[in-house]
Amino acid sequence: MASATTHAETYEKESFAALLDASLGTSSSLEGTVIKGHVIGIENDMVLIDVGLKSEGRVPLKEFATAGKPAELAVGDLVEVYLERMEDKHGEAQLSREKARREEAWTLLEKSFTANERVTGVIFGRVKGGFTVDLNGAVAFLPGSQVDIRPVRDITPLIGTPQPFQILKMDRSRGNIVVSRRAVLEESRAEARSELVANLKEGQILNGVVKNITDYGAFVDLGGVDGLLHVTDIAWRRINHPSEALHIGQSVKVQVIRFNPETQRISLGMKQLEADPWEGVELKYPSGARYKGRVTNITDYGAFVELEPGVEGLVHVSEMSWTKKNVHPGKIVSTSQEVEVMVLDVDPQKRRISLGLKQTLANPWDSFIEQFPVGTELEGEVKNITEFGLFVGLPGDIDGMVHLSDLDWARPGEEVVADFKKGDLVKVKVLDVDVEKERISLGVKQLSDDPYEESMSKLKKGDVVTCTVTIVTENGLEVTTADGMPGFIRKAELSRERSEQRPDRFAVGEKVDAKVTAIDRATRKVTLSIKSREVEEDKKAMAEFGSSDSGASLGDILGAAFNRAKSEKESS
Repeated sequence: MASATTHAETYEKESFAALLDASLGTSSSLEGTVIKGHVIGIENDMVLIDVGLKSEGRVPLKEFATAGKPAELAVGDLVEVYLERMEDKHGEAQLSREKARREEAWTLLEKSFTANERVTGVIFGRVKGGFTVDLNGAVAFLPGSQVDIRPVRDITPLIGTPQPFQILKMDRSRGNIVVSRRAVLEESRAEARSELVANLKEGQILNGVVKNITDYGAFVDLGGVDGLLHVTDIAWRRINHPSEALHIGQSVKVQVIRFNPETQRISLGMKQLEADPWEGVELKYPSGARYKGRVTNITDYGAFVELEPGVEGLVHVSEMSWTKKNVHPGKIVSTSQEVEVMVLDVDPQKRRISLGLKQTLANPWDSFIEQFPVGTELEGEVKNITEFGLFVGLPGDIDGMVHLSDLDWARPGEEVVADFKKGDLVKVKVLDVDVEKERISLGVKQLSDDPYEESMSKLKKGDVVTCTVTIVTENGLEVTTADGMPGFIRKAELSRERSEQRPDRFAVGEKVDAKVTAIDRATRKVTLSIKSREVEEDKKAMAEFGSSDSGASLGDILGAAFNRAKSEKESS
């Protein structure tokens, strides 16, 4: 009896369950799936949907909105929703449009991920480390490094705009999707690069965007491939740094100068699109003409002056000043200074113009000789003392030189120069001015007459004079004539007899007769010879008192002549 009762209860329960399933549909199989329903009402921010179950469900209106757009929904519209539960605590079906869209999107995304296809999405939010992307209902994460090929400071223009993305990773169980916009751009860039490189040729004009700037140039993105725009090819004028003419992100028009298909290196130029200012430069800037220009660069060897944009000339350090010889150009001119220059030489092939700065100023050597002709006496300060003379400062900020030989008439220059020191005021006489070599010769001794001039004028080569020995040396005798002229008798000229050619047989103060053999007016010295005098006397005695045919010796002849002279003296 008990078993019959239990069996009847079980049957009733099974029948009830069957009836309930028939009434509600296969509810257990519907939960967790996407079903269709009709909109039967919109109340404030909620949408009432009939999905054919025992009760309707409510879905927030915002779940029907798409990224960046409000919801567009009306009563009677057929929509798909996700059934979470048959009934909630209010007895209504728990529905979700967002989850329905997500389920639909996940199915499509999995197919695209498997096929390695791009998907379309919209960036709608910012999160830590990146951004959120709506992929038609499924929310994906876009890392900051995957937004673009290069860092983007402001992605505002990208938000709310449909963009192509590549799915990098997805996990449906965790609801995790990672996408990349950079991968799509790189792929497109590679395609564009291949196409661009295939059609690239020298001389081609392209549009590009400045991607990066370095000290030596700028890298320009030509649309998938970069080219180098060297600093010297940006403009015809001098540019010290590319940032003076370009900035990152700037759109530029460039010309392909060189292209190496093997290395795919591309050299670009901007100045090549403009007229070359060096064309006809010889006619525009003839030698000898004067122009005003701006100093653009200063080096150790000179300064560059811009005559017009793209045309520069060099003022060599030797052409900068008449008087400042060993001064750095930066102490004569400054960058950006406007100066007047003279064209010295033009070489259009080498694109060189030689300029002169000092040529626009008066030549101080010309001015000096006009104001102080040769023979003028003036006073100056000793600027420097060297082994060969004194440098004396003169009017016009120039120097003249007093050679050692022009310091004194009598004393050696090496001895006299010790009497001077830098800063001394010294009176000098202008001896010579060489404008071309920029040299002025001065003299100190010329301020007075040459004390030996009169004596030298009386002396003639061959004269026999009486000298006084002043110094005895191993090589001979230093003597002075009766008029004070210094002279020298070499050892070999001390006597006709070799045995008598000994300097030590003479004493200082001793007087000797010698014959003048040479006169050096430059050094004011006379060369003399006792030997020549003796030979000349022998010749005279032979001629007067005997001959070589008589057989008498020179001693006999001289003895007879001496006795005759003695007898004549006694008889008188």
